[in-house]
Amino acid sequence: MGMRTVYPVCVPHSVAPAHHSWMYRRGVLPILALLRMGATPRRLAWSIAMGLLIGINPLLGTTTLISLAIAGAFRLNLVASQMANHAAWPLEIVLVIPFIRLGARVFHTAPMPLSPRLFLAAARASPLAVIRQLWLWEWHALLLWAAIAAVAMPLVALALTPLLQRLLDRIHRHQYPIMPTTIE
Repeated sequence: MGMRTVYPVCVPHSVAPAHHSWMYRRGVLPILALLRMGATPRRLAWSIAMGLLIGINPLLGTTTLISLAIAGAFRLNLVASQMANHAAWPLEIVLVIPFIRLGARVFHTAPMPLSPRLFLAAARASPLAVIRQLWLWEWHALLLWAAIAAVAMPLVALALTPLLQRLLDRIHRHQYPIMPTTIE
């Protein structure tokens, strides 16, 4: 017997298929699919909140592994956490310097010179001192980010939960054709 694809839809055949934006196809449809596959709005909200906040941590290049470890440890949705983590990378790049500057201010350390000429001059004069200072700035930025994330993560999850619940309710009411169902 051949396989055929069935779309569970209550849409008249005269309606043209909708052409959604890139953001809708890459952001909303996967979340709809996860809800449709049985992910709970609460766990999905925590997964997205965790991914977003891990995604903006000031240690560049660490977000994927940290997000995977935390999502695995707390049994969160790996797909949703990684989607949110990767969606946050532009914010991570934008926020690295503000986190470092704010960390230097909060912990009363020397501010990071933003002039490449001053930074290179310091690196030539005393490379080990610059490396030590970079680690100090990064450590302070990480501590500051951790404090902010500890407060913001529950707030983001609490804000997302009712939105995802409403989305799930709409899925149950309208049976959105998110993914084709294959019948053998």
